[in-house]
Amino acid sequence: MPGLTAPFDYSHEPPRHPALLVNSKEPFNAEPHRSALVSSYVTPVEFFYKRNHGPVPIVDDINKYSVSIRGLVENATELYMKEILKLPKHAVTATLQCAGNRRTAMSKTRKVKGVGWDIGALGNAVWGGAKLADVLELIGIPKYSRISPLGGKHVEFVSIDKCKEENGGPYKSSIPLSQATNPEADVLLAYEMNGETLNRDHGYPLRVIVPGVIGARSVKWLDSINIIAEECQGFFMQRDYKMFPPSVDWDNIDWSTRRPQMDFPVQSAICSLEEVNCVKPGKITVKGYAVSGGGRGIERVDVSIDGGKTWIEASKSQKAGIPYVSDDESSDKWAWILFEAEADIPESTVIVAKAVDITGNIQPENVEVIWNLRGILNTSWHRVLVQIAH
Repeated sequence: MPGLTAPFDYSHEPPRHPALLVNSKEPFNAEPHRSALVSSYVTPVEFFYKRNHGPVPIVDDINKYSVSIRGLVENATELYMKEILKLPKHAVTATLQCAGNRRTAMSKTRKVKGVGWDIGALGNAVWGGAKLADVLELIGIPKYSRISPLGGKHVEFVSIDKCKEENGGPYKSSIPLSQATNPEADVLLAYEMNGETLNRDHGYPLRVIVPGVIGARSVKWLDSINIIAEECQGFFMQRDYKMFPPSVDWDNIDWSTRRPQMDFPVQSAICSLEEVNCVKPGKITVKGYAVSGGGRGIERVDVSIDGGKTWIEASKSQKAGIPYVSDDESSDKWAWILFEAEADIPESTVIVAKAVDITGNIQPENVEVIWNLRGILNTSWHRVLVQIAH
């Protein structure tokens, strides 16, 4: 593509913060230390998890960069950055979460395939850009459309980056047209992150943000948008990121029996404590995050200091100075909440956190019941061990 190229090797990677916990160097996949996640409601760019499938693309000439829109449209077009920048700019606070977040813990039950993420494969940012609904309206697809005039029912996003899973082809994914054309779904063509121009790791110069949905659908380094009749047939839609029961393994899997995962379930994790901690007897503060997909707010976070026998309710917050109400317009519906609870710890114990969203969805108690061969969507109760040092 003019203006944007995908390297064939890793010799031109961008700089990264040295405090990141690197899970894979090539391609680069890394997460922040868990304590960094609860240091602020909006995650600093340098501590936002990095998820790549190949070498990070390079912008040669931003003035030549454009996104092609084609497929089941009357007039295919090329949209340049200067045209995208003229569209109304929207800021959406949204948490992105890799479907493989907390995979390492799931692999302790039975081995799974995938990047070994701890609890930091997510982050909360303020994304700035044009709404996809406005962009599609430019090419003749009205807002709130379920089907385009020429029969398109899905919107496919194709990246410029190359990945081995696509046999050297581009990363791609799709969402339903009904979601793409709904302004209230807040799907963005984003060019800013936390008020600054996107950096290379996060999709410069343009990426898709699909709030409330697993990160795999928020395609970076956007090359083209295709209006198609059926959902994307790419690897990451058809042969990955699908939720299978514990009975399915690599010798009996049939990918066609499951739909691609979209929304992520309710999730929480403790960030102020390690998996194993040695502390003195007395008061301890438990901090963490909770989030649910699909714009479902967090109704409650429960914390137990006796392994799940009894519970206390944690306080919840988002923006400073504004009380968090799970279904109120003042709250960021696509974003996580940070929770906090204080308890007295007289003896060694297991501290547990679980969240409930506004529809009553609750995290499962054990990882065994949601184990799956790709290790996605580990939303089981999060447990940390606290040992008392006398």
